[in-house]
Amino acid sequence: MTMNGVNTTNERIIIGIDPGTNIMGYGVLGVNGRQVRMIAMGVIDLRKVKDIYLKLGRIYERTNSLLESFKPDEMSIESQFYGKNPQSMLKLGRAQGVAIAAAINRDVPIHEYAPLKIKMAITGNGQASKEQVKAMLQRYLRIDDKTLLPYLDSTDALAAAYCHYLEFYASKVRYVSSSMAGSHIHVSRHGSSWSDFIKNNPERLKPGM
Repeated sequence: MTMNGVNTTNERIIIGIDPGTNIMGYGVLGVNGRQVRMIAMGVIDLRKVKDIYLKLGRIYERTNSLLESFKPDEMSIESQFYGKNPQSMLKLGRAQGVAIAAAINRDVPIHEYAPLKIKMAITGNGQASKEQVKAMLQRYLRIDDKTLLPYLDSTDALAAAYCHYLEFYASKVRYVSSSMAGSHIHVSRHGSSWSDFIKNNPERLKPGM
């Protein structure tokens, strides 16, 4: 909880960013000890902005606005992946750099994770699909279907934030009491996996997943 820009609890706020020049996703988590909750998720739709430099300016402005609204303690951002299209990589790198610059401007520490690393942390499979990542996040954070957006960029951003939570918070928890069994704290890196999920939740799967 924040009041007048001051965090009134011990909760740490992590904002995750999935950079893009057409759709940029964001997700915000609150972490308090062993407890983690989703605060917000959404997208910044830039498809109507045709000029690439205006897009970058809009990304900077909107990222600044998100940082002002949620007062995050840290930013977790998905890094570039090396694809076959150099032009797409260049555009993505620019979008990422602008979002990082906004965080630097506000002295928000930045943590960068490769897509494979994020997928591995969330599902236990570095080649998992976006739909699989979304399904696992729903399980961990108890997100109902009505809360989800039609754009997977938002859950990708939330995954970046959750990956950072696993790296710097959940990994420090040495003992989880038996009363916590089944909690979303028990994540893929510590025994849960996509195969476990589909075994326990067959009704959540769609043909082709």
